Amino acid sequence: MSHIAIDARIINSSTGTYVERLLFYLQKIDKVNQYSVLVRAKDEKYWKPTNKNFKVLVADFDNYSLAEQFGFKKFLNKLKPDLVHFCMPQQPIFYKGAHVTTIHDLTLLKTYNSDKNWFMYHFKQLVGRFVFKRVIKTSKLIITPSEFTKKDILKFSKKTDPKKIVVTPLAADVFVDKLVPFKHPYKQFIMYVGQQSDYKNIKKLGDAHQKLLVKYPDLGLILVGKVNDGAAINQKYFNKKGYKNILFTGYLPDTQRDWLYANTDAYIFPSTMEGFGLPGLEAMGYGAPVISSNTTCLPEVYGDAAHYFDPKSTKDIALAIHDVLSNQKLRQSLITRGKEQIKKYSWKKTAEMTHEAYINALH
Repeated sequence: MSHIAIDARIINSSTGTYVERLLFYLQKIDKVNQYSVLVRAKDEKYWKPTNKNFKVLVADFDNYSLAEQFGFKKFLNKLKPDLVHFCMPQQPIFYKGAHVTTIHDLTLLKTYNSDKNWFMYHFKQLVGRFVFKRVIKTSKLIITPSEFTKKDILKFSKKTDPKKIVVTPLAADVFVDKLVPFKHPYKQFIMYVGQQSDYKNIKKLGDAHQKLLVKYPDLGLILVGKVNDGAAINQKYFNKKGYKNILFTGYLPDTQRDWLYANTDAYIFPSTMEGFGLPGLEAMGYGAPVISSNTTCLPEVYGDAAHYFDPKSTKDIALAIHDVLSNQKLRQSLITRGKEQIKKYSWKKTAEMTHEAYINALH
């Protein structure tokens, strides 16, 4: 019997679905090993174990902080787990115990967000390069959600053995019995879900949407997610341009977000950089036709179940959306293929592959 600690400090964040689903299915898979689930103080009651071999411990250390580097390291040394799974790259970089790390993507190292201080952001990227290389070197295994990200990591850290990187794709859950209508003023609408950093390409999506209003004057663009600094910059841009029919919802519970998935005319994913692209799969699960950027991992994840565009071209984005809105045969084909595509992914399988990685790392 081994003691495995899972760093779940991000469980109540935008990438928290990965951690929560992983824990849910690990409890079904492993009734033998002991698990300590490490969370922030504010999230102590957020996730409740159903198995006796899982317990929640508070590890209240900020990401990217000195407390994380020294306090969290001390915490782990005292806990003495046989293995730690860091669910994100942020971790005490001089921790010497056995550990595996999930790296979702290398976005931090490749992009710049205009809502951040230029100097500080680029300084963080320099620090980030060191941290990522250190993490890749010291982790027994690296867990990543796509072949694209695996190749990206190998390109970044050229001496890394490809066998050290385990690809565990993510999945999408569908809860059609728990949908709650979201009131909006549009006869038809397209949508996007997620954060709105620059690389998410939301300004270009807004530009393309405005072009479409000539043919589709009642078409709304609904942007789902917290209106943080990145979203506020996009809001300001749209307001300055006098753009119409764009709605920022702010935070929505999953029941309303999923109702939008189920009722949208199309889900649009304009991102220029992704490690997996989970919202597109979620949209497919609710019968939404998906129109996606043709970059990075997205064609790998969505296969032939999405209609693709060049994310650098406003014209191409607008044309791709028009294709789906105007062609019922194409639209139905995307919906049908989308429902088949999501069957390839399973959170249980993600957890099983991750559990296998734990066992390999312990031996």
